[in-house]
Amino acid sequence: MSLVPMKLLLDKALEGKFAYGAFNVHTTNEVKAAIEIHETFRSPVILQIIEFATGFIAGREDFLNATLEEKIEGIKIITEKVKEAAKKTDIPVVLHLDHGHDKELVKACIDEGFTSVMIDGSYLPFEENIALTKEIVDYAHKKGVTVEGELGVLAGREDNANHSGSLYTDPNKVCEFFEKTGVDCLAISYGTSHGAAKGKDVVISKEIAIASYENMKFKNIKGSLVSHGSSTVPKYLVEGINKLGGKLENAHGIPIEQVLEVVPYGIAKVNVGTDIRLAITRYIREYFKDNNNIDDTSRVGQIKKIIEDRPELIDERVYLYPMYDSVISGTGKNTEENDILQCVEKGVKEIVGQLIVKYGQVGTAELF
Repeated sequence: MSLVPMKLLLDKALEGKFAYGAFNVHTTNEVKAAIEIHETFRSPVILQIIEFATGFIAGREDFLNATLEEKIEGIKIITEKVKEAAKKTDIPVVLHLDHGHDKELVKACIDEGFTSVMIDGSYLPFEENIALTKEIVDYAHKKGVTVEGELGVLAGREDNANHSGSLYTDPNKVCEFFEKTGVDCLAISYGTSHGAAKGKDVVISKEIAIASYENMKFKNIKGSLVSHGSSTVPKYLVEGINKLGGKLENAHGIPIEQVLEVVPYGIAKVNVGTDIRLAITRYIREYFKDNNNIDDTSRVGQIKKIIEDRPELIDERVYLYPMYDSVISGTGKNTEENDILQCVEKGVKEIVGQLIVKYGQVGTAELF
């Protein structure tokens, strides 16, 4: 099946009052595993690429400092990989840009074949956010590409964005934003946050989502809401990593029950990234515990040293870089590298499989 616009999925989710998980992926094996587990549960899949991950995909080790040209090269590489994978499956596949800030990069994603993009103008004054978002909507809709905007600022850290506090979305501004931009869906800030340290005993402000959705219904606005920063940060993964030599502190997520409570109120897409990183990291730490004869000078040995030297690290883009070419090709150069790639795939499937069930999207591939 070819790639499809995300709006097709969001409309079905709104009708059925369920949500689609949108999963951040950075490597070919993550793409492969995400599609395979969605096939198992007969669900469409939303694959998300965050803007700065494109620099990593292009081969830039310090990917947060990647140039626009390098990011565009990464876009071309990942689009080709996802298109190849989509042709081999019979479930709908969405390729979505997450947190695009540079409008030229966003347009490049549209031109290269992404079927959905997010333009994040949440850091701008309201009217400037509207103007930027509308510019992308006008460009994308001509090519049938879905557009997500953002209103309000989430706390936490995600790549180069680091906010110590939230700026909650004003439900009274949501309808105006939809009307003036023509955006298909809108990420709201209602107490979720990026990263693994979301705070202990966090309680999201579900009233913001409910009020936003009720306002939209009153004005007959046919759009959907998006929940960012919604990883659950499972305690068993944090404890498992720490028992294996990791050092994760203040690692708490958003209780899944709280997210599910607001899904019937227009939340058609739930973003998850951190949980996948945690599961991958746990599997890789387990591998090194069970295989203590790794040659320190090998590429896998270099990965082992990185995670030993940085026990707080869960970002696979950082510690997998020594075998970057294998990560992008999807095939290791030896048995050990293929073992590491299997750890990546198992981590993706463990988390994504759980959430597909919880979000209610099992079997929904038959709707398309």
